[in-house]
Amino acid sequence: MRCPYCRHADSRVVDSREADDGQLIRRRRSCPECGKRFTTVEEAVLAVVKRSGVTEPFSRTKIVGGVRKACQGRPVDDDSLALLAQKVEETVRAKGAAEIPSHEVGLAILGPLRDLDEVAYMRFASVYRSFDSLADFEREIETLRAAARARAGAGADAAEAAGRTS
Repeated sequence: MRCPYCRHADSRVVDSREADDGQLIRRRRSCPECGKRFTTVEEAVLAVVKRSGVTEPFSRTKIVGGVRKACQGRPVDDDSLALLAQKVEETVRAKGAAEIPSHEVGLAILGPLRDLDEVAYMRFASVYRSFDSLADFEREIETLRAAARARAGAGADAAEAAGRTS
């Protein structure tokens, strides 16, 4: 790393720390030539490959913008959208690839959005999955209902088990 003060071509790492939940690494460096210290920040760039083949950097802002359209008129606040974008980024970064297809980003949005607001989920899914007919909507609604029944059944089982231990 070149020293920003004297432009010497080398520097020594004095200290390294993770920041932003491990997404960044801050390194404190020392220049052997002038003795001054400076900080560098390293970030692993995550690229999204669009259907056209064009690659662009991953952007939480774009995630929030797309999901906000689906949430229009729904009781969803900006903090919830920011948290959703963070979950999506964590999901796609966990795959360990430097480049990820835009389709996988869309899939990573669907789960957290379904948990956040089912109406917004249906709006997003209908565009993302290119629903062509009412049958597509009906299938997706039945899937949501089945998941709700499964959650309700699991909750009842947990309540019954808690009642037996009391």
